[in-house]
Amino acid sequence: MSKRILVVDDEPNVRLSYRVTLETEGLAVAEADCAERALELFQTNEFDLAILDMRMPEMDGLALLEEMRKRTNSTPAVIITAYGDIPHAVRALKLGAIDFLQKPLTPAALRGVVAEILTRHVPSSPAEAKVPVAEDFASQLSEAKRLLNLQVFGKAWTHLARALELNPQAPEALNLAGVFFEMQEDYDRAKKLYGQAIQYAPYYEPSQQNMRRIFELFHFGSSKEPFAMGDD
Repeated sequence: MSKRILVVDDEPNVRLSYRVTLETEGLAVAEADCAERALELFQTNEFDLAILDMRMPEMDGLALLEEMRKRTNSTPAVIITAYGDIPHAVRALKLGAIDFLQKPLTPAALRGVVAEILTRHVPSSPAEAKVPVAEDFASQLSEAKRLLNLQVFGKAWTHLARALELNPQAPEALNLAGVFFEMQEDYDRAKKLYGQAIQYAPYYEPSQQNMRRIFELFHFGSSKEPFAMGDD
């Protein structure tokens, strides 16, 4: 059975582009032109992934994600951001959205992150749930990311720490550790870990984006309400 994807964006051309890209991968794609329509679809449908645009009128992508979580909807979500949204993206971390794609978005980038998320969130049968996660680096890192999405922080750190033991210089693991501490609002440790990731891989874009986000948060955001949304 095809995996079901919900694309939420107020621009018809963007929705069409995402649909064509994902349907060529054999995925079933539904569309919503606003957050209200998305919430209606969630009432009668189950989706394996939601792709949410950060900037939409009336209710933006983060407000939609927050409403989903209030309604105990744990559908994995990827947030599509523009450069100016970087300070706002911090709030999404608190809601378990640790997957971001920045515009302009290429079909290859969209296909890659969707495939990775769907693999990470494959439901386990009761029998499979008893099988321990493989001891290799990739499996430990993937499990840590899955648990962070679900906000199961203790178990996530166990797997992330193991991944770092297996490969202490891996930028992916150091970056994810930074995300972990950023979700705990420990920004000093997060910055150090992002910095280490960049030290080992100077052109590793996720850590560069995360460093910019923290910089802009504290230089242009509200120090009293670091997770508050600003006006678009």
